[in-house]
Amino acid sequence: MNELAKSVGQRIRNYRNNLGLSQEKLAELSGCHPTYIGQIERGEKNATLESIDKIAGALNIPLSKLFEKLDNRNSGEKNIPLECYEFLFSKSPKEQEHLYRILIETDKYKDCE
Repeated sequence: MNELAKSVGQRIRNYRNNLGLSQEKLAELSGCHPTYIGQIERGEKNATLESIDKIAGALNIPLSKLFEKLDNRNSGEKNIPLECYEFLFSKSPKEQEHLYRILIETDKYKDCE
């Protein structure tokens, strides 16, 4: 499947997990089938915009949140800030805080050579 479907699917999974929702609960809230939710999250299905809109509504986020900053994905260059954002966002709030503290502490030593 294409990278856009995978990226959007991963973002849906991240938002769902951060809200503590199961795939079944998200399916119920969005009016989609649980299997379909799993396929979207894994990037196995090219979901319709209508389905993505229903899922975004169930997650209580604007549709645009699922697509923001994805326009550079085919430029051939690694987008490190976006990859860091996606990585951090996939973690629980407690893990995010811990990783943030690690980054802050690491940054203190960048000029210590």
